[in-house]
Amino acid sequence: MHDRPTSDTTVHRRARADYRWEGVDELPYKDDGRALFKSITRQILFSDPKLAGELRYFEVAPGGFSTLERHEHMHAVLILRGRGRCLVGREVREVATRDLVTVPAMTWHQFRATAGEPLGFLCMVNASRDKPQLPLPDDLAGLEADPEIAAFLRNRPKE
Repeated sequence: MHDRPTSDTTVHRRARADYRWEGVDELPYKDDGRALFKSITRQILFSDPKLAGELRYFEVAPGGFSTLERHEHMHAVLILRGRGRCLVGREVREVATRDLVTVPAMTWHQFRATAGEPLGFLCMVNASRDKPQLPLPDDLAGLEADPEIAAFLRNRPKE
């Protein structure tokens, strides 16, 4: 996969202010000009061929959101700072610092920060993983048949 750092044997990386770490680049969330997400960055904290997984830190600015997508791999998420809401499958949940969220394989998901504060979370995934799948019109119609999900998605960007 691209954007992954090569194996790094650094034993310790000091934390900096505002959820940044020495020797870890802050990267764009994705290289995609379609505006399917808003105001989000990522940092790859651990990525080594000897690990079966990768640990990343995402930060969603106030009012921002991740892409509505699904994958063949699962995600394990720990909310590290802030508050927001997430859609996982057919459930919309409020999330806050120290909450855990499991995103099963092939499950639609999206994270949104509240308007007043950033939402930062650690995300653990497989080191080798598939590319995200975006919803087709029929997928969106199925999700939006639920009024709570429709309200959650109402502010999503146009494709």
